[in-house]
Amino acid sequence: MKLSRLRLEQFQQFRTSLEVNDLGEGINLFAGPNESGKSTLVRAIRAAFFERHRSTSLGELQPWGESSAAPEVTLAFTWQGQEWQLDKRFLRRQRCELVAAGEHLNGDEAEERLAELLGYQFPGRGASKAEHWGIPGLLWVEQGAGQEVRDSVGHAGEHLQSALVGSLGEALGEMTSSSGDALIQQVERERGRLLTATGRPTGDLREAQQACETLEDELAQQEEAVRRYQASVDRLGELEREQQEIDAARPWEAQREKARAAEQQLRAVEKLQQQQAQEQRDLEGCQRQQRLYRQQLQDFETQAEQLVTRQQDNQKARSRLEACQVGEEPVRRHLTDATAAYEQAAARLQAARERDHRQTRQAEHDRLAEQVATLDETLGRARSLRDALQRLAADYQAQAVDGKALGELQRLEAELGRLAIQQHALATRLGFSLEAGQRLELDGQTLSGEGETLLLEQAELRIPGVGRLTIQPGGTDVTDLLRRQQRREAERDALLQRLGVADLTTAEAQARRARELEQQIQEARARLEGLAPEGVDALESQHRLAVKGYEQLAAELAGLPAAEQQAELPSMAQAQTELDSAGEALKAAEQAEVAYRQQLSLAKQALATAGAEWQRLHDELNAPDRQRRQQEARDALTDLKAEEQRLATSLQALKRQIDAANPELLAQDVERFSRAADAMQRHAREREAEITQLRIRLETLGANGLEEQRDETRQRKESQQRRREQLQRRAAALDLLLTLLKEQRQEVTLRLQAPLQKHLNRYLKLLFPGAELTVDEELKPETLIRTDASPEERGDLEALSFGAREQMGLISRLAYADLLQEAGRPTLIILDDALVHCDQARREQMKRILFDAAQRHQILMFTCHPENWQDLGVVPRDMRTLKEAS
Repeated sequence: MKLSRLRLEQFQQFRTSLEVNDLGEGINLFAGPNESGKSTLVRAIRAAFFERHRSTSLGELQPWGESSAAPEVTLAFTWQGQEWQLDKRFLRRQRCELVAAGEHLNGDEAEERLAELLGYQFPGRGASKAEHWGIPGLLWVEQGAGQEVRDSVGHAGEHLQSALVGSLGEALGEMTSSSGDALIQQVERERGRLLTATGRPTGDLREAQQACETLEDELAQQEEAVRRYQASVDRLGELEREQQEIDAARPWEAQREKARAAEQQLRAVEKLQQQQAQEQRDLEGCQRQQRLYRQQLQDFETQAEQLVTRQQDNQKARSRLEACQVGEEPVRRHLTDATAAYEQAAARLQAARERDHRQTRQAEHDRLAEQVATLDETLGRARSLRDALQRLAADYQAQAVDGKALGELQRLEAELGRLAIQQHALATRLGFSLEAGQRLELDGQTLSGEGETLLLEQAELRIPGVGRLTIQPGGTDVTDLLRRQQRREAERDALLQRLGVADLTTAEAQARRARELEQQIQEARARLEGLAPEGVDALESQHRLAVKGYEQLAAELAGLPAAEQQAELPSMAQAQTELDSAGEALKAAEQAEVAYRQQLSLAKQALATAGAEWQRLHDELNAPDRQRRQQEARDALTDLKAEEQRLATSLQALKRQIDAANPELLAQDVERFSRAADAMQRHAREREAEITQLRIRLETLGANGLEEQRDETRQRKESQQRRREQLQRRAAALDLLLTLLKEQRQEVTLRLQAPLQKHLNRYLKLLFPGAELTVDEELKPETLIRTDASPEERGDLEALSFGAREQMGLISRLAYADLLQEAGRPTLIILDDALVHCDQARREQMKRILFDAAQRHQILMFTCHPENWQDLGVVPRDMRTLKEAS
């Protein structure tokens, strides 16, 4: 198959038509940068073949933003010496035409013919997907998908199998036909009913095994139940004998008697422990009192020494106070000077603030003076405009005419005019020409001379000396017109009265005057809004506030010192700096004064404390009862020592009695004997309960017939084991049959793989000398074997690097193309930015492979790196040149 021409229009980025002619055999190289349209050409070819022309889900084929576009593709190609042309339009005015050697097909028939020719299929609905693309999906490589080959082979597998069988003829027999597949599938289904794919039991066999296992468990449980029944009978006899012996001996009563005796001994020891604790407390109290009396006697001995020390301390405190009082005058003088300096700096800062305040208020005073003058002028103009506006409003109110009523009046006047014209045309004309001195009376109106009058209604003509003539105008139209005229005149008169005018002309003049006044009012109102946007009252309020502020500032300025008096003052910053410095000096002086006061107070306090302490010791040493209290302390200390000796002796005796009785061991004996009695009695009750339960359970089990149930279960188990063995034999036979069939099928598959393996090796030796690429039963590339390595290397195709997988994918596709060509099937190879992950050395090898394949196939290559393919022997077609030529 050779593609010779491609034309597309309104297709993705090509809004206008683009045509590619003179596509040659072998390699056709298209080059251009990203977004130049290379992938769009590939998408157009794929859409022409893969997409249904009547599909409505192909909006991505339209140029961006043009929802009314109708993407169109035209392809011309040669196959088996015949010229074919395909025209396809999508989304709008959809059509599909296929012309080949006098055959003209349209619509679905044309699409099915192409699918049969190239080996692919269409989806039931929606856009075409990879699983529908068949052989073209394998040979037409999209951008970034060169390494993914196994799925594409799977989608094209049926067509590849057909090509292989066709090329090998009928010699493969039933194993390559659908009946061979059906036989293996039938055996697999029968085997699958008994065994899983991994050989584990399933279906009836699994159920039989599970039934056997269940019956074995059930039989084991029943055997165990029989054994437990017999053991329970033995246990019941043993328990009944033990119960009789225990009931006769009642051993817990002896244990309780032992517990009571041990508890009485423990109570006697506890009384000794209480006496020991009380005497220990007495001993500790006696020792505390001895320490107090010893301290009191020691204090009597050291008071004379302390009196001399206190006298010396008193003299030192007096000297420190006198030394401290000498420094009082300098501290006070320094504080007075610092305070005066701070007050002077504060006064200068206040004066500077008043000067700056006066300047600020003076500036505000001048600004308000200008504002008051401006507001005076503006307020005067605004008041004049307001008065003029009020006069105009009053005039407008007097001249205003209801526009709707005026329109109605104009309509009535026009209608009365039309009625008058109609009356003049329909009225009876009475012309007269009387002799001089002759007169006639028409409805009381005297007629003389010559003239003419119109009669719209019945009238009476009186002829003196002759009689009366009654004239009745003919027809009903005149009467009707007269009544309509009377109604309209009544309506007009009512409107004139409501408007307060005499006629229409006066009303219209008054309306024109009202419009002029309205325009003048709008102009005056606009000027007034320009002068007083918030109204004259707001402007007057603003004026009053400005005047009040001006007057307040004037009064405030009058009370401030004159500017001449403040000329010598420093700036605010300088005055503040002077005040800060004076403040720091004052703070230091105050801290010095506080420190002096604290030091003086501490000296006075130390002197008072030393004097008071000396006086206290002096008084104590000269007290008349001092000797008596010292002797009393010595006597009391002697008595306390004798009491301490007595208590120590008594405590030692008590300790010996308590240790000999061992109260801890007695408490343990009480607990041990009590627990033993409780345990014996509880064990007797539990034995009675166990005997009762055993009797009930044995009676129940004896009624159920355990041994009969066991025998019945044993028979069911043996029957189920025979069925399991039968199914196991059938599963083994089916497994063997399936193995033999698959071995035969594998032998046939190897013969099917041979042609493909031949083409793969042709290309593989150029890329990996000494390597082999195996294919599986579905003709998918599987394992790369490198026999030139030591040891031999094997690796799945998916485990290779991205670049290597891309190269192996292209080699595999070229081998499939050779295989299809030998089978007489059309081939076209499309590579969109393929081999972008090749290094330079591998790219050179791949160029050899592509050039070799181009001797047998047409290859359309699209690349954004033309410099990598300069030595392929073809001139690249520049996408930008193609677009400009279109």
